[in-house]
Order: sequence, then C-alpha cells, then structure tokens
Amino acid sequence: MSQRLMKDGRPVSPFSIVTMVLLSILWTIPTLGLLVTSFRTRDAAAASGWWRAFTEGGWTTANYSGAWNGSDLGTGFINSLVVAIPATIIPIMFAAFAAYAFTFMDFRFKELFFLLIIAVMVVPIQVAFQPMLDLFGPRGLGISGQYIATWILHTGFGMPLCIYTLRNYMSTLPRSIVESAKIDGCSHYQTFWRLVAPMSIPAMAAFATLQFLWVWNDLLVAKLFLKSENTTVIVKLQQLLGSQGQGAELLTAGAFISIIIPMLVFVLLQRFMIRGMTSGAVKG
Repeated sequence: MSQRLMKDGRPVSPFSIVTMVLLSILWTIPTLGLLVTSFRTRDAAAASGWWRAFTEGGWTTANYSGAWNGSDLGTGFINSLVVAIPATIIPIMFAAFAAYAFTFMDFRFKELFFLLIIAVMVVPIQVAFQPMLDLFGPRGLGISGQYIATWILHTGFGMPLCIYTLRNYMSTLPRSIVESAKIDGCSHYQTFWRLVAPMSIPAMAAFATLQFLWVWNDLLVAKLFLKSENTTVIVKLQQLLGSQGQGAELLTAGAFISIIIPMLVFVLLQRFMIRGMTSGAVKG
C-alpha cells in the first residue's frame, strides 16, 4: 500500500494531522466560550459557566445593541481605520526602500546599520511612552491627541520588523535580474519600482497583515496619544467594562463586533502572508 503524499512530495503524517486538529480545538474553545457568553444575560453569565448555557438558557441579543449604541462603536471603527491604514502603509513605504538598499546596494557600515535597526526590535514599546509623551506634548511638538502621533509611533516601532522581513525576502530574489537592469541603464529608483517592488508584493502583504492587526488591536498607544473624541474601537471596548466590571456582558459582544474588519483583512491577505513569511525564512 503506497503512502499518501502531500503536494510538495512529502509523506502525510497522521500524527501531525491529529496534533493540529487537537491544537485547533483547544485554540477555538475560549473563542467559542466568549461567543456564547456574548449572547447571555448578565445574571445568567454570572450564575453559571458558558458550557451550561445550552441547558439553562438565558439567551439575549441585547448585548450587541447595547455595545454598539452604548459606546459609539461606529465612530470607533472609523477612528481605528484612520489610525490603522496609514500606520500600515507608511512603514512599508519607507522600509521597502531601506530593504532594497541593504540588499542590492553597497555602502560603508551597511551591516552595522542593519544590526542596529534589528536591535531596536527587542526594545519594548512601553519604555518609549514617557519620552514620546514629552516630545509630542505641549512642551514639544504639540501633536499629542492627534492621529499623526499614533502614525509616527506605529511607524517607528513597525519599521524594524518590516525592514528585516523585506530584506530577507529580497535576498531570495535572483540578483541577475537586478544586474541586467543595471546593464540596461536603469537607476536604482527604476530598478526598485519596475522589478523589485512588484516581486516583493507577497512579503509586503504579509507584513501589512501583521501590522494592521497589531495596530487595530493596540490599546496603550491609542489610550495615551489620542483624545476621547478620536480614540479607537479597542479603547471604546475597554471603556465598556467600567471601573467595577459592570459592563462585562457588553464587552464580550463588543469584542466580536470589533473583529469583523481584522478577520476580513486576514482572510483576504492570508495567502500572501504565508508566501511572504516562508519565502524569507530560509535565507538571511
């Protein structure tokens, strides 16, 4: 009896299949519990676990209307898009040029500069909050509370990983194409836009997916550097809970409302994400 093979020619592993199924179930159980709780009344959720809802009842849809109307999630969605879209595009725009330079150009201290950029990845974002509050506040640039403050922060902390990802991906591209472009008289600018950038779309889409999800789910930056009138949907969800946890039933419903757009982004870009992350993982 011949062994079943996958598309890449490797044999199918029953152990891996069973392991992945079990891990998927374990990962899904908390999400299922949150979903069930979002459809239960406050008293029912406090009286018993979510797994008993199927026998004890206590179902309601009022949590979703309460979450949507109680904290103005519609405005929060718009604010989150205004923050997340530029904070995703800007780091990719700058990091793509830097990655091209680190891959295809020769200049002094190139490896040292690349090492310094990668070292920034290990710096926690929390250590920058105090100096950034001073820089963006009234004693500095005076932009705290505006969208541009969050764009700058997310760009600064997202670019090191973006440069690292794109540089690793570009290093897998055939250098003969770039050398042929140089022979034909193309400048670095033309080579980047006509050859390297189109071929690097999978890696850019991979980072765009991760960056969008990170920015969308961010709480600290939005809470510290935005005002209450232009804050994001995640901050509005946190405000649903209240100081004494009196809005817990609304929080679960609001959480599922807030994941609609991230889920759409992930579903649309997941094939690019897999290609981009795996292509640059085998060569530095």
